[in-house]
Amino acid sequence: MQFDIITIFPKMFDSYFSEGVLSRALKEKKIKINVHDLRKYSNNKHNKVDDSPYGGGVGMIIKVEPVYRVLLDLKIIKKDGTRTQRSQKNTRVFLMSAKGMQYNQSMAMKFVDLKRIVLICGRYEGVDERVAKHLIDSEISVGEYILTGGEIPAMTIVDSVSRLIGGVLGNERSLVNESFSKSGYIEHPYFTRPDVFSPSKKTKWKVPEVLQSGDHQKIEQWKQKYSKTVNDL
Repeated sequence: MQFDIITIFPKMFDSYFSEGVLSRALKEKKIKINVHDLRKYSNNKHNKVDDSPYGGGVGMIIKVEPVYRVLLDLKIIKKDGTRTQRSQKNTRVFLMSAKGMQYNQSMAMKFVDLKRIVLICGRYEGVDERVAKHLIDSEISVGEYILTGGEIPAMTIVDSVSRLIGGVLGNERSLVNESFSKSGYIEHPYFTRPDVFSPSKKTKWKVPEVLQSGDHQKIEQWKQKYSKTVNDL
């Protein structure tokens, strides 16, 4: 799986991708992540990629030209703006946008079958609508709230899709029956040692006895009882 991330702040991704599961997946070449600086595709000496909106309004808008140029350089599109034959098959281009379809685990499970995912990180007041209309497959939102840019949503997609790729997680059994592996499903609570934790002399927080019983049937019944759906939260 190859991820291409287009952003005006490429250094924001350095620390996140250099630690933990994703770092190991990169070293083992289970995934490949390329971060592209949109400013390098500007056509002016100040590397400016934004401008004021037509019709007035506050804020600045990411221009269509630099986005077009980076997608052309990545061989996603041809000079006329249409998709290349290679990118039509196993590549998808997404714009991180508050007005996009809301991202969820079901989408991550579908994306894992792709070979290449291109993520465009919006900034400022937004992105020229011609990007959404002519250059991408879909707009994606990670929730009903506003962030300062699309970098965190892009990290979210890379993380959630990568962990579903074979060999990325140390124990792939952890993917079985995890939260959202089924529609609306939330896993049961987890406990570990010590079996009793006392933050004060009068207070004792105990692990449920059934989980220490060794009775696998009762333990499984407990897990099923305390699993939830999103509607229960």
